Amino acid sequence: MKYVSCWFNKYSVGVGVVLVSLFACCNAKAASSTSLEWNANTDPSVAGYNVYYGGASRTYTNVLDVGSSTNAVVGGLAEGQKYYFAVTAYTYDGIESDYSSEFTYVVPGLLTMNPGATPSSPMQIHFPVAAGHWYELQQSTDMVSWITIWQTTGTTNTWVEFDVPVSTSGSSFYRVILH
Repeated sequence: MKYVSCWFNKYSVGVGVVLVSLFACCNAKAASSTSLEWNANTDPSVAGYNVYYGGASRTYTNVLDVGSSTNAVVGGLAEGQKYYFAVTAYTYDGIESDYSSEFTYVVPGLLTMNPGATPSSPMQIHFPVAAGHWYELQQSTDMVSWITIWQTTGTTNTWVEFDVPVSTSGSSFYRVILH
């Protein structure tokens, strides 16, 4: 299980958001990875494949030569960031194909919080989810006893949002558990 935590106090929303930003910055430094797999090109002149990726659609800032393998693990990805991937085939003569269809991936592991528009509006908690995993959002007032306040299953790789009702009970702590 992986935990991502943050803190919220109704009376110090500005401080809470700053602390969440600090947690987010620290978490974003953690490196994550994703696995890619594709069908082999049947052309006998194909010698290998390049995996291209970056932070904007069709603007790839990184390339990974994986040789003749039809799968790759791309590491060093920042949590909470969206990445775009495409694969090319190349021949023994160094001729490279066009890009494949693009694949996008949001790296799980980052939790953000936004205060409501008014003091009586619910706070919003956002975090990315990946397909094939389920998540528990938990709340605590003492960081010892935790209760699950929401569960969701990642059916696609995207961001989800949960509105936390406004409470007058003082400080609350939140964490997401990845299963």
